[in-house]
Amino acid sequence: MSGNNVISVKDLKISFGKTQVVHGVNFNIQRGKTLALVGESGSGKSVTSLAIMRLLAENVAHIEGSIKLHQQELLTLPEKQMRHIRGGKISMIFQEPMTSLNPVQRVGEQLAEVIRIHRGLRGEELREAVLEMMRKVRIPDPEQRVKQYPHTFSGGMRQRVMIAMALACNPDLIIADEPTTALDVTVQAQTLALLKELQQETGTAVLFITHDMGVVAEVADDVLVMRHGNEIEKGSVFNVFSNPKSDYTKSLIAATPSLVGKFSGNLSPLVPVQEILEQNADTPLLEVRDLCVRFPMHGGFWGGVKGVVHAVEDVSFSIKAGETLGLVGESGSGKSTIGKAIINLAAVDSGEVLINGDKVNYNDEASLSQMRRNIQMIFQDPYGSLDARQTIGSSIIEPMLVHKLATRAEAQEKMLWLLERVGLDPKRQDSLPHEFSGGQRQRICIARALAMSPKLIIADEAVSALDISIKAQIIELMIDLQKEFNVSYLFISHDMAAIEKICQRVAVMYVGELVEIGNRDDVIGQPRHPYTQRLLSAIPITHPDQRGTKERLVADQSAARSPLKPVGYVAPKSSWSMAGPGHYIRMAG
Repeated sequence: MSGNNVISVKDLKISFGKTQVVHGVNFNIQRGKTLALVGESGSGKSVTSLAIMRLLAENVAHIEGSIKLHQQELLTLPEKQMRHIRGGKISMIFQEPMTSLNPVQRVGEQLAEVIRIHRGLRGEELREAVLEMMRKVRIPDPEQRVKQYPHTFSGGMRQRVMIAMALACNPDLIIADEPTTALDVTVQAQTLALLKELQQETGTAVLFITHDMGVVAEVADDVLVMRHGNEIEKGSVFNVFSNPKSDYTKSLIAATPSLVGKFSGNLSPLVPVQEILEQNADTPLLEVRDLCVRFPMHGGFWGGVKGVVHAVEDVSFSIKAGETLGLVGESGSGKSTIGKAIINLAAVDSGEVLINGDKVNYNDEASLSQMRRNIQMIFQDPYGSLDARQTIGSSIIEPMLVHKLATRAEAQEKMLWLLERVGLDPKRQDSLPHEFSGGQRQRICIARALAMSPKLIIADEAVSALDISIKAQIIELMIDLQKEFNVSYLFISHDMAAIEKICQRVAVMYVGELVEIGNRDDVIGQPRHPYTQRLLSAIPITHPDQRGTKERLVADQSAARSPLKPVGYVAPKSSWSMAGPGHYIRMAG
């Protein structure tokens, strides 16, 4: 069977200096097949892919073993010949297309460059080849889009451009390094389907690098699980999912969402209502009423206002003490803007925010100070939200001193206690943020938020950038802290596994509007709004046996709504229906 292998990796060992990071990895990929290389950060999967491409600096990395493309050994190939292999025989799709595309070069020119170098086409032939590739990856109106720059494309469309560049020279092998991790689930589903379709057309072998076992269940033929540079488990995708041998593989499989996609068929009739009515008579901890956030768009010679982005339109919800409300939706849906508007990082155009029944006055410094004591925020990137030159102990102490909540001695004592409470060694109080891992930095941010003894914490994609095992630890920590301090969370995320785990209620955003809200099991198990159904249907399956059994509700791209409206536009008043106690659905207006 070895003659059918497109790529054969045998006893691959990679060292940086005296440190070995990959310990004897072996795998083969045949034509038209997909091998999923699975593992968390530091497992050695991306280093393995760079070794195949010979992109590791020879004076830094030492590679042993064998890497053969068909029967040709790549490790001993002269660099001049290797340059023809890269892009021509082996192509790579990276995780973040915006950093892989040249921002000052038109998309068509970047695609043409690849084709010109590897296929030698010129003039009209080259132009037609570029258009053909854009049509192949389903980019609409390619004649116009080739003239545009990457920033004018959405994340999903940029990834399609990267796929087009990877396929442009009919490569024998495509290495896809976390190509869907940065994408929303609906865009991810479209991208995975497109990759699979194109693979069937071209017969290309694919090495798919990921940490998401749901994606593996969707696309892989075989699976290789790596941890700390070692092979943990290897086999066909059906065997690995049906009979995982290692506890680590079991934990990766267990991290996929379980409720989503299991829609109940017994749906109660919808009852029209005037507005969302609260289930309890008690005053909620946080109440958001008719919130609107708008951003003017300037243009033209004089820079006048040409339109207005209705980022958040007429949104209302509440959160009780000790409750977690999950806010879900695609990028650009307005969910993060809501969190920022509540804490005054985005200007509120109209509407009200109330804490324990008291309205927040965003023009009054005393009211803002009180709001900041009650509400804290944890951001997606913990490194960006910590001062790189400030010790972690100082960053936790500072807000307590600024708000005069404690003396320096009291603040010092609370800081040490908080570090211990979030699972960090208090002796590391004098360390700087760069000395910690991503998961540890997020723990520091949680400790800093808790230092103010807030009533509500807004977690904006707080676990999205973390590995699965670290993510699980942080979610468990947040649940434990909620029980201990009775703190409430507004949990903003597009990660349905995290939403399912931590939230009691779920609110769904679409193009600035709240379209469905209710108890977690109602919204996830019995979604009633078409967008919620589409969002949940896009979640990857949990076992390869489910392939082809799950209906994908794909949006009509031509009818995609835009939040950009003309100046003076007045949105129609929302109308609601009730599916059950506390479960509300926005009706099309």
